Amino acid sequence: MSTFESIYKEKIIPALNTKFGYKNAMQVPRLRKIVINMGIAKGIKDKNAIEDAINELTMLSGQKPIVTKAKKAISNFKLRENQVVGLKVTLRGKRMYDFLYRFVHIVAPRIRDFRGFNMKCDGKGNYSLGLDDQQIFPEINLDLVKRTQGMHITFVTSAQTDAECIELLKHFKIQFKD
Repeated sequence: MSTFESIYKEKIIPALNTKFGYKNAMQVPRLRKIVINMGIAKGIKDKNAIEDAINELTMLSGQKPIVTKAKKAISNFKLRENQVVGLKVTLRGKRMYDFLYRFVHIVAPRIRDFRGFNMKCDGKGNYSLGLDDQQIFPEINLDLVKRTQGMHITFVTSAQTDAECIELLKHFKIQFKD
């Protein structure tokens, strides 16, 4: 059992239960999955950009990403149907908790001028944040990076409200702006 998983079971569940007063143990919010999404605008012109992004996302997540393709052709964006537009990885279980641990303790402190993440959720108990640069992850070899690539990280929880989601993520030591 990973460290964050045991912390969740031993400390976070009782803390959330006392704060929100759940009647059933299954009502306590939990982290279901973490989705990492990376858009590849340069992939339209450069095929090596797709391979580089796949390798980098594989290194930082620990599993191979899924290639997402365009559903419709949009001529103004020079986009054809079934053209590669991004990559995504869904982390669950041990890999999810390992990524969360690395993100909280190693990656977030390396963000330039970091004062905390915005507290705005999606209204359904999920939290998303965007990163401008993949080079803050220690798994990425900086000598092999040819271009900076941003990504979106979504924390999908079983929380019913945004307050429950923020409280759960605060217990996981994610820093928010006050």
